[in-house]
Amino acid sequence: MKCTHVALQVRDVDRSVAFYERYCEMKVVHQRESESTSGTVVWLGWGEDPPKFVIVLLEADYERNEQPPWQHIGMSVDSRDEVDAIHGRAVADGLTGLWPPEDAGAIVGYYCAVPDPDGNMVEFSFGQRIG
Repeated sequence: MKCTHVALQVRDVDRSVAFYERYCEMKVVHQRESESTSGTVVWLGWGEDPPKFVIVLLEADYERNEQPPWQHIGMSVDSRDEVDAIHGRAVADGLTGLWPPEDAGAIVGYYCAVPDPDGNMVEFSFGQRIG
């Protein structure tokens, strides 16, 4: 298992990209418009192809700095069965607020997500380009 990305909701994607380029020396390695967030999605990495780790910026307006619904930490696993097993374990443990397993295609892959004790979502995926 390895961490592949951290996804953050941002109000102004251009301003956030400029910050990560300036302070972290990251580069845009993927960009698209998203129907889910109704804004731009940007992946920032260090230039590897495929990237080993990215910060994903999800552009969407919000009023207060609260944990937005798509904010999460991304972990890569070795199979779809492992995604299903993690989801099953969370269900058996009585956790709520889960993202059930879903196949989101070639870019995102097959994933589920589980909240940590503080409500931070941890996504477990198989088949993401960076996984």
